[in-house]
Amino acid sequence: MSEHPYDERELPPALGLVLDEGRGALPYALIHGEALVACAAWALGDAGVTPVDVGVPWSSLQTVDEAVVLHDALCPMTPAAFIADCVERSLAHDAVVVAVRPVTDTVKRVEGGLVGETVDREGLLAPSSPVVLPPSVVRALDDFPGHDLAAIVARLREHHVIETVEAPPEARRVTSAEEIALLEALTGEAPRPF
Repeated sequence: MSEHPYDERELPPALGLVLDEGRGALPYALIHGEALVACAAWALGDAGVTPVDVGVPWSSLQTVDEAVVLHDALCPMTPAAFIADCVERSLAHDAVVVAVRPVTDTVKRVEGGLVGETVDREGLLAPSSPVVLPPSVVRALDDFPGHDLAAIVARLREHHVIETVEAPPEARRVTSAEEIALLEALTGEAPRPF
């Protein structure tokens, strides 16, 4: 039996970084009585991914020859099993795997400073968490790719294979205290006793 609670599989070794910079104080807000950033780190550990401090030099991560999971602290309730699935897909296909959620907001075109027609949301996706980099991509990057998942994906798309995977509703990204309350209601219980 695996030591990881997500299921019976043994995940290949992978390293994980919880991204919290540029997000203000929100990563330290509470959900189910725990900080969002702590819940995100626990999800990595529960998925069998070894959490690593963002301050570790990128060159050190490159020498380990493992996948690197970039996990947004604002997606604190991403299920461990989903993270593990993304890691396995990334390794199996040697591709950057990007979790996405459907866009539900109304999106308008802006032309010449004027708000125009509504964009059809059918083909729009919003990056969620995680973004998994296979070892080949980790080795190819000159430095830490940054904290903005959308910018990371846009940059990587130029030179690497990208696969998108629809994230479950629990993996949604929160941007306010109101959205944290909604996510807390959706997930219904504390992520982990301490």
